[in-house]
Amino acid sequence: MPYRDKTLLFDFDGTLSLGVGPVVAYARAAAQQLPADEADAFVEAVIATLDEHPSGQAPGTSAIDGYDLVRLMSADHGIRPETLGEAYLASREHLGSTLAPVVAPDGLVGFLSEARQYANVVVATNAPDIRIDAALEMLGLAGLFDATYTSVGKPNGMTAVLDEWLPRGQVLSIGDVWVNDLAPAHARGALTALVGSTSDETPDETQDVTPTFTAHHLHDLYPAITEWLRASSSPFSPAPLTTPSER
Repeated sequence: MPYRDKTLLFDFDGTLSLGVGPVVAYARAAAQQLPADEADAFVEAVIATLDEHPSGQAPGTSAIDGYDLVRLMSADHGIRPETLGEAYLASREHLGSTLAPVVAPDGLVGFLSEARQYANVVVATNAPDIRIDAALEMLGLAGLFDATYTSVGKPNGMTAVLDEWLPRGQVLSIGDVWVNDLAPAHARGALTALVGSTSDETPDETQDVTPTFTAHHLHDLYPAITEWLRASSSPFSPAPLTTPSER
């Protein structure tokens, strides 16, 4: 891998992969244990809530994203909590299909193609390694990432990812959930970019949400991120003389 002294660390769901399709697929899978009319009512309730709050952070709930919203709403509809893990895994088998459609942010392919001249480009997601590569290919993003981490276990699991990339230089972590995607990076001195509908909503007063960059749409941040990448950086910088252990 060519040495680059900056790293773009992307979340997947809600950042690179947009749309509520996978969340709705999760709701449908979770509802299969219910009678048909009750299952339909649950899925419709989830869809209606996501229509109002695409981030999943509905008022009156503690949900941090759409998947968490399904978990919380399921309790009110008689869905057994011990079945949710299996339902989630089953829903991921449809990722990127017509049953769980997703789209990429506008202009992402061109942006990443240029960014790779200056930075390592990495994906870190809590999602399991189920159809991630297929979804990236469907989104037109195959071959644009230097590393993909699945089942990370954010926020705590971000420690190992940051341990690998921070010694190489500056890191910009980009995601739609502050506590999972950005807070661990912020605590380590990395830059952060909060994107998606979460950026428009008032954060909980107990959270210290202080991203370096913020925008509803990722493509609105391309100019600022590109400026950061080009500052004091050269494409394919020569490798440093020190080894990682000497830093």
